[in-house]
Amino acid sequence: MKSHLMAGIACLAMSAGAAHAEQLTVLGGWLGEDQKSMEAMLDAYSKATGHAYSYVGSDSMEQQIIIDVEAGSAPNITFVPQPGLAADLAKRGALTPLPEGTADWVKDNYAAGQSWADLGSFPDQSGQKHLYGLFYRVDLKSLVWYSPENFEDAGYEVPTTMEELKALSDKMVADGKTPWCIGLGSGAATGWPATDWVEDLLLRMQPPEVYDGWVSNKIPFNDPRIVATIEEYGSFARNDKYVSGGVGAVSSTDFRDSPKGLFTSPPQCYMHRQASFIPTFFPEGTKVGVDADFFYFPSYASKDLGSPVLGAGTMAVITKDSPEARDFIKFLETPEAHEIWMARGGFLTPLKSVDKAKFPNDEVRKMNDILLNATTFRFDGSDQMPGAIGAGTFWTGMVDYTSGAKTAEQAADEIQSSWKNLK
Repeated sequence: MKSHLMAGIACLAMSAGAAHAEQLTVLGGWLGEDQKSMEAMLDAYSKATGHAYSYVGSDSMEQQIIIDVEAGSAPNITFVPQPGLAADLAKRGALTPLPEGTADWVKDNYAAGQSWADLGSFPDQSGQKHLYGLFYRVDLKSLVWYSPENFEDAGYEVPTTMEELKALSDKMVADGKTPWCIGLGSGAATGWPATDWVEDLLLRMQPPEVYDGWVSNKIPFNDPRIVATIEEYGSFARNDKYVSGGVGAVSSTDFRDSPKGLFTSPPQCYMHRQASFIPTFFPEGTKVGVDADFFYFPSYASKDLGSPVLGAGTMAVITKDSPEARDFIKFLETPEAHEIWMARGGFLTPLKSVDKAKFPNDEVRKMNDILLNATTFRFDGSDQMPGAIGAGTFWTGMVDYTSGAKTAEQAADEIQSSWKNLK
């Protein structure tokens, strides 16, 4: 690890003295404040290497990079938010493998490093796998939100295992309270919150190899292990005593409105499983760490599967090779490249060597600790599936199951049939 880091520093130093350095071109999906944070990091890269840069942010970068690749005008670096898109680009021959030794560096320096190396590796045109993507900026999904005041008033403690979480849910019911707020509504995307539940639970009920096989459909949707996981989700969402408004309200409640029950008086619910972005939809003036807090969606003590984390993230890939592009990948391996955005807010990283004091507050620091304590990280499964499944029949199938219109097996059979129709 140390020798690789020193080699990276030497590379940066040599580049800084290059007389004819060319401009680094970068494409990403970050706009507004995110673009300012990205450019602050690029400013540091430029200072460290002597390379100028040009960043283009686009809210349609997924389409733009395909156009640029086909036109032969791809940028040096593209930040890709979906492994599926990176896999497609690799298969087209549009990506350059990351510098030798990068995979070992990721395994050594990222928490759950093997997971990140695997997620950034794809087959090329000949079917040979290479590491193409280095993840930078990660989103966390395996969180349960709650009101500390409500927990304190009721004498509840934060659970540390799934068994404790289910026992707490039962105790709340026995106390005449409703444990969960769950909402699947999201316009044309209704159903996606249920897919996150299933993905999180699958990582806690089966080894990560089963999750990977399911995402690729090597393990079919109607495999008994998958059906059992859907039913485990149902033990929360299809239980009238567990969910605010009863089962009938789950599918019709908008996901943006569903956490508001945490903050009513008396509370309509006590817990809400959702990703790190959900405070955006809390009532105005809600302070995370005071009025609302979170804990890790726990694993089963009886399963011995470690501490898996579900999330998403953006990876840097080389879409036009150059010394400047390789220097940039080296720069992303430095704590500075992460700490600049960390300090500005809205940034989580699996890099173990960052100075956690650079996070803007304790809440973000605690959230990042969940990421750093992960033994396995997996990307959102539905986002890796073909669109007709992951953003289609998986969504609608979970709505049908949650509402009681179909059993878990019937929903899984229909999703699997739609997958077969794609082949």
